Amino acid sequence: MKHLYLMLFALTLMTLFACKGAKKMSQAEELFKSSVLTPAKSFTGGVEGPAVDKAGVLYAVNFAKEGTIGIIPQTGQPSLFIELPNKSIGNGIRFNSKGEMLIADYTNHNILKVDMATKQISVFAHEPSMSQPNDIAIDSKDRLYASDPNWKSGTGAIWRIDTNGKVTLLEKNMGTTNGIEVSPDDKRLYVNESVQRKVWVYDLSPGGQISNKRLLIGFPDFGMDGMRCDTEGNLYITRHGKGTIAKVSPEGKLLQELILKGKKPSNIAFGGTDGRTAYTTLQDQGNIEAFRVDKPGREWEMQKNNH
Repeated sequence: MKHLYLMLFALTLMTLFACKGAKKMSQAEELFKSSVLTPAKSFTGGVEGPAVDKAGVLYAVNFAKEGTIGIIPQTGQPSLFIELPNKSIGNGIRFNSKGEMLIADYTNHNILKVDMATKQISVFAHEPSMSQPNDIAIDSKDRLYASDPNWKSGTGAIWRIDTNGKVTLLEKNMGTTNGIEVSPDDKRLYVNESVQRKVWVYDLSPGGQISNKRLLIGFPDFGMDGMRCDTEGNLYITRHGKGTIAKVSPEGKLLQELILKGKKPSNIAFGGTDGRTAYTTLQDQGNIEAFRVDKPGREWEMQKNNH
C-alpha cells in the first residue's frame, strides 16, 4: 500500500510539472502574435504616436477625426481625451518624468505640452524653420529628439528640444527622417529614413550632442515609420506597407519579423502591467493592434524608475 501511495504521489507531481510546462510553453507561443485591440476605423488614417503614461494608460493621435488625442483602456474601446487647438494635428507623443504629455504638432511646428490633471494645452516649443516635427523620442533627462521630414523634397533633419523648450538643430541634409529613438543607456540615438529605407545610429553625448553617424541596417523594400527600444536595446521598427515589425539588435542584426493584421503600421509603444505588451498603430485599418514581447520597453522601465 505504501508503494501505491508513493506511485500516486509521483504521478501527481509529474502531472503538476507537465501542466506547468505546458502553461509556460503556451505563454511562450503567445509571444510576438499580434491581435486587434481597438475597432477598425475608430481612428483616422493618420493614427500615430502611441504612448503609455506612468499608470499604464495608452494614448494615440487622431481618434475619430484629425486633431484629437484618444485614450485607450485595457478593454480596447477608445474615447476622446482632448481636442487640439488652432488646427493642430499631432503625430508623436511622449511622457516626461513629471507625467506631462508632449505632442509633436506637425502642422504648426510645435511641441505641445498637456497637463494631464487639468487637460490644459500649452506650446512647449516652437520652431518655424521646421518642416514638421514628426516623431519624437525622450531621454532620461527629459530632453526630446524630433525627426523632421520634408516629404516633398525627400529630405529631413533632427532636432533636440531641451527641458526649457529651447530647440537646437542637430543634423540636416538627411533623407526623409521619421522614426527616432534613444538607447536604454542614453548613449545612442537611432533615426530612420522612410524613403531611403535606412536606419542610422549616432553616439549621443551626456550633453545631448550627436556624432559618429553610421548605418545600423538597411532594407531592400517597403518603408519604415516609428520605432522603439526594449530594455535590451533591441529596436522594434514598423515596416510601413509590409505589415510587419522588424526586431533588430543593437549590432544591426535582424532578429525576427513579426506579422501584423494590418499592412501600414505607423508607430509602436510598450506598456501593460509588466512593460511587455507592444501596441502598434495601423493606418490602413484605423486601429491599434497588440502583442506580447519577451523584454519590457525602454521607456516603460524609465517611467517605473521615475516613480
